Amino acid sequence: MTTQAPASPPKADPAREHRPKPADGKPKRLPPYQVIILNDDEHTFPYVISLIQKVFHHDANHAVRLTANIHHRGRAVVWTGPKEHAEMKRDLVRGYGPDFYASAPVRYPLGVRIEPMPDA
Repeated sequence: MTTQAPASPPKADPAREHRPKPADGKPKRLPPYQVIILNDDEHTFPYVISLIQKVFHHDANHAVRLTANIHHRGRAVVWTGPKEHAEMKRDLVRGYGPDFYASAPVRYPLGVRIEPMPDA
């Protein structure tokens, strides 16, 4: 039976040791992100209302108000939260499918983007 030398402790990663820390010593929190739906002249109100209800889980009245804001103001913030969830919601909007409510089906996705919340 052979004896092995005890394993040496793992070496510290020099990049981690010299990483600057915030002045207060606390990690910096990521800002919340907002999902913004953009207006266009092709997608119909019923399509946008349905999308807002299914993807963002808003009730019918809120979905109608948001859709009206999108139509009249050109855009509306429909959801706010962590960046990863905002990215997922954006991708769900992009993949929601054609708008068959239109006289000729609209096959391209509704305009959507995510942005960090502005500083208050």
